[in-house]
Amino acid sequence: MLYPLNLDLSGKACVVIGGGQVAERKVKGLIAAGADVTVIAPAVTEGLQQMVGEHQLCWQAGAYAYGMLAPYQPLLVFCAADSETANREAAREAKQLRALVNAAAQPEVTDFQVPSRVVRGDLLLTVSTGGDSPAFSRLLRKRLEREYPQSFAEFLPRLRALREEIKQLPGGSAEHQRRWRKALNQCVIDLVRAGQLDRAEEEIRNGIIDAGAES
Repeated sequence: MLYPLNLDLSGKACVVIGGGQVAERKVKGLIAAGADVTVIAPAVTEGLQQMVGEHQLCWQAGAYAYGMLAPYQPLLVFCAADSETANREAAREAKQLRALVNAAAQPEVTDFQVPSRVVRGDLLLTVSTGGDSPAFSRLLRKRLEREYPQSFAEFLPRLRALREEIKQLPGGSAEHQRRWRKALNQCVIDLVRAGQLDRAEEEIRNGIIDAGAES
C-alpha cells in the first residue's frame, strides 16, 4: 500500500530524464509546485524549449550518462527517457544519491507515483489505483472534475476568513474546533457545488452561532 503525502517542492532540486511529451507533463507539474527543475535529454519538445527560454527550467543537452545526477543532489528523479537503459541507470544513480525515483515504465525501480489530480485553487483532490489501472484513475478524475467545479476554488478564501474569525472567539482551540466541525456539513458542499457561495457562507455562520448556543 502506498503512503499518501503532499510535498512542498518550493526550491527543491528535481531532475527529469528525457525530453518528450511525458517529460513535459512531469515538468509542468513540478514547475507549478515551485521546484527547481533540470531536464537531461539530447532533444526536448517545443513546450520544454519555450520553458527553457523563459528560464523556468535548466536543460542539460545530451543523453543521460551515469554521474550526471550527482551535481544536482536531487530530491526527486523522473525517468522518462526513450531509452530503457538510460532510465535504469538514472534510477540506479538516483537511489545511490538517496533520491526518490519515478519511472512509470519500470515499476520495479519506482519509489513513488504521481496520482491523477484535480486542482481547484488550494483544493487538491487526488486519485490513485497503485498503478493497477491508470485509465481508471483518469476516469475517476473526470468525475471529480464534474463534482468539484471551480466554485470550490472561489470559496476557499472565504473559509480561511471564517476560520480566522472563529479563532478570535473565546473558549480556546478545543472550543474553536468544536464550533468549526459543527458548522461544516454536507449542505455547505452542495451549495458551493451549485455556485451559491453567499448561501454557503451564511450556512456556516449560522452553524457557528448555533454551536455557540450549545456550549
